[in-house]
Amino acid sequence: MAEGGLLEEHCVSEVIMPVEPTVLQEQWKEFICGGGSAFCNIVISYPLNKIIFRQMMHGVETTRALNQLQKEGFTYLYRGMLPPLLQRSLSMSIMFGVYNQSLQPLLQQKHDPYVAKTIAGFVAGCVEATLMPFERIQTLLINPKYHEEFKNTFHAARHIAKHCGLKEFYRGLTPILLRNGPSNALFFIIRDELQSRSPKRENVFSQGFQNFIAGAAIGAFLSTLFYPLNVIKISMQSDLGGPHRSVIYEFRAILDKRGARFANFYHGALLNISRAFLSWGLINASYEILRNIL
Repeated sequence: MAEGGLLEEHCVSEVIMPVEPTVLQEQWKEFICGGGSAFCNIVISYPLNKIIFRQMMHGVETTRALNQLQKEGFTYLYRGMLPPLLQRSLSMSIMFGVYNQSLQPLLQQKHDPYVAKTIAGFVAGCVEATLMPFERIQTLLINPKYHEEFKNTFHAARHIAKHCGLKEFYRGLTPILLRNGPSNALFFIIRDELQSRSPKRENVFSQGFQNFIAGAAIGAFLSTLFYPLNVIKISMQSDLGGPHRSVIYEFRAILDKRGARFANFYHGALLNISRAFLSWGLINASYEILRNIL
């Protein structure tokens, strides 16, 4: 009886034990694929991002923003890239990983799929917001006003921690929360709808191109939709120290500064669409490739 019991226990363990690593791998696969898909696109799109930043901050045309970068030279072209490289990789890892881990329990509890995706998107967006100090430092490093004041990412971080305190790292948190939650929810809902309605491609290149176009279209649309919130965020984060202004106050200040025309909030939007099209296309396509590999 003892040998039979041991044999039975051994057989059960052989059946059950492989399940746990598989589940664990499936959970971490979303984090790894999300982070990996974001890593390569930063280097490609970073110069374009700097041009858009100048247009957001100063409300200038593309040619003038390009002239500013040309005068500063190649030395400053990739200045401030480390924060977005770290932030974007971690952010995409959280976006896909936390979304998936939040979504599965909701679906298992038989919630409406659209409600579940919306809740999971908001949860992932709020968790992403914990990484906003990277965005905060990037804004200071890109701003030409601080070129001489800060040598690099770590120098800027030490200065903020020493002279301004922890709260300064989270200047502009409100527009980031208003952006992250809704944009994440919409991204996954639209992405799933497109995937369910798109033809299945057996060819790897055709499938990759289809995923690129889907991600690019969604990213360009959402980036344009939430563009004014990014303008407000950058305006808030361009200051160092002093009072933390509200979103409404900043919105009105920018509106007055730009001739009381809401359309002027969209300076740089065309380049932003191009950048988002490229970035989200690469992210979505590489995410699917990595997911298939893992």
